[in-house]
Amino acid sequence: MNEVKNTKVCLVSISLGSGGAERSVSILSRMLVGLGFEVSIVLLNNEIEYPYKGTIFNLGVLKTGKDNLFKRMMRFRAFRSFLKKEQFDVIIDHRSKNQYQREVFYKKYLYRQFKTIYVTHSSSVSLSLTEAPEKFAALCNSNVYNVAVSKFIESQLFEKYQIEHRVTIPNAYDEEWLQNNSGILPEVLLNKKYLLFYGRLEDEVKDLSFLLNAFEASKLFTDEIYLVIMGDGADREMLEAKAKALKSNTHIVFIGHHPAPQVIVKGAHAVCLTSFFEGFPMVLIEALALGVPVVSLDIDSGPSEIIKDGMNGLLVKERNIATFAKALIEIATNEERYQSMKANAGKSVQAYSMDEIAQHWKKLLTHE
Repeated sequence: MNEVKNTKVCLVSISLGSGGAERSVSILSRMLVGLGFEVSIVLLNNEIEYPYKGTIFNLGVLKTGKDNLFKRMMRFRAFRSFLKKEQFDVIIDHRSKNQYQREVFYKKYLYRQFKTIYVTHSSSVSLSLTEAPEKFAALCNSNVYNVAVSKFIESQLFEKYQIEHRVTIPNAYDEEWLQNNSGILPEVLLNKKYLLFYGRLEDEVKDLSFLLNAFEASKLFTDEIYLVIMGDGADREMLEAKAKALKSNTHIVFIGHHPAPQVIVKGAHAVCLTSFFEGFPMVLIEALALGVPVVSLDIDSGPSEIIKDGMNGLLVKERNIATFAKALIEIATNEERYQSMKANAGKSVQAYSMDEIAQHWKKLLTHE
């Protein structure tokens, strides 16, 4: 893989929709094609929302009727046949890896005799290194590289489990996505000052219950400041019920998935993140790239590498409702400090532009 020309790369992803990891795959496809690589994307589910470049091999379209072991094996045979036919120079796998036996099957059958790179998008051991991380590490050590999307994942997870050939390459923000931000806000948000969460509504991961309670404790709703929850997921109904029980309920707006989220992000006063764990949260770099400051809990992986406290946002050290509420009040009412953070936001994430991150991938894939 010393030259870009005619180098064939296969990206493997669950889908091209509904998540930060999947969005990073779409961005990587465009970066690699821009560098001159021949790119194919294998999708396990038939969900294509994000823009991409290259060709798609969509295993999701083979999912018809009730799924069973026979149908899954037929899809795996189609997957293996595709890889053998195309003879890729390298496979870059972005899937979550939460079942050890499944990963043995991928390594020993699907990817047999191919060079592989695994990308780890989450700091959760059970989601990224299976229920048997020590044994999974042995599988990873046959990869040509193991890519962490944050320094924490490389220095803590990979080092702890002695995963070799490790390197950190952060996610890039989508410059084309950022340019398409001139639309009109939904009517429900017009002329409103609002704090924003956007992403999957999965409370066990995103801890939106904490965010709702912190907003309530901040009493910002008494100053006509709103909390907007943008996204869909299994916990939406439960979270809406929780919100309705709060005094602030008239100032909490759920808007679901939106086809032009960047317009809503750009219109926000600040973007909030209260997850229990992440990898390298796309929402933070996307918001900052749009010039929107952020408020985030200082969870293990990601935020402290992106946020400089008081410079481009606020980094809250403890998962405490009163402490986070205080940060919300600060960013919503301290206008002088807010304007300073807003002025610094865009330039603080220039290192995560597609041009910059593409060069990291080029160096990795060409051994420069």
